[in-house]
Amino acid sequence: MKFAGICLITDNVPALADFYAKVLGVKAEGDGVHAELNTEGAGMAIFSAEGMESMASHSMQGAGRGSFTTMFEVKDVDAEYERLKALGVEFVMLPTTHPWGARSFWFRDPDGNIVDFFANLGGSDI
Repeated sequence: MKFAGICLITDNVPALADFYAKVLGVKAEGDGVHAELNTEGAGMAIFSAEGMESMASHSMQGAGRGSFTTMFEVKDVDAEYERLKALGVEFVMLPTTHPWGARSFWFRDPDGNIVDFFANLGGSDI
């Protein structure tokens, strides 16, 4: 089995797609119902809650938002922090070095989902 990606469900596809395009430095392609972002490693899609409901009635009933964290491995946590700070991103956790050998910072997307930018200090694959 191979993890292929994640699809974020939102009420505002253009706003969320624009946010992720800026913070990830990639292009978002799509429309007001569905957008795709080409990220290294796994795919990322953004789909409207209305679109989900049109595909499967009541599929959004009881669905939560903001109860997970997306994680992106970066080469330089501090450089990414400074880049995003210049974009006006509001941070949940400032750059921190963890006992397990990683350094990371957290911020929220416009829907309240936590985004974790991290680097393995012992070396990484990127």
